[in-house]
Amino acid sequence: MSGIWLIARRDFSAFINTMWGWLILSLALLIDGILFNAFALSSTPRLSAEVLTDFFFLTGGIVLFAGVAITMRLFAEERQTGTIVLLESSPLSETQAVIGKYLSGLMFLALFLVLTAYMPAMIFVNGKVSPEQIGVGYLGVSLLGAAGIAIGTWASAISKNQLVALIIGAAGTLFFVLSWMLSRVLDPPFKGLFAYMAFFDKQFQPFQEGRINTEGVVFFVSVSFAFLLLATRSLIARRWE
Repeated sequence: MSGIWLIARRDFSAFINTMWGWLILSLALLIDGILFNAFALSSTPRLSAEVLTDFFFLTGGIVLFAGVAITMRLFAEERQTGTIVLLESSPLSETQAVIGKYLSGLMFLALFLVLTAYMPAMIFVNGKVSPEQIGVGYLGVSLLGAAGIAIGTWASAISKNQLVALIIGAAGTLFFVLSWMLSRVLDPPFKGLFAYMAFFDKQFQPFQEGRINTEGVVFFVSVSFAFLLLATRSLIARRWE
């Protein structure tokens, strides 16, 4: 466990000590704030619950693609710089390495979500929402972001450089985001399958509205586990090449 925490702390420190990390965080917060002001806080009078629902929808999208941008460096950068040799020759297993780097991504996610808290707090100026609804919404965004970071971790694990990792991670994330479009044009049983896989349709929407969706919790946890397992298997395969 100490080895996992060492990797997580090292990678998170590398994030907060580089211009690239702060640039991603700043851009994510800036875009989220602009979109929140433009679409959620519109000039047309709206219910506070509707504003909060839009906030979580917008923040969920920002979290997904910011997660891909920050995770592309986890393994791919180490291959580019040659430090992957140190990681492979360490006493840590591939599973420990993947979990440690994944935790560093979750720490970035937590930092970002804490810094967005002022936006739902603004709703209390002219409206009222329950703290429970805010908590459930953040739970949904956290689960969504955790799945996106797992996809990015897998993409970085199979890539030789950061650009390839970014492209693969973005493509994988887009597949889950746009699955609802495929479900509209396909016939059963594929219609139901792609509708189930869509991030922002069946799985995330209840969280936006303040309802805990146990099926969604299982789905996002399963996606995270599956891609972390794929990342681990990829590292094991590369070691024996």
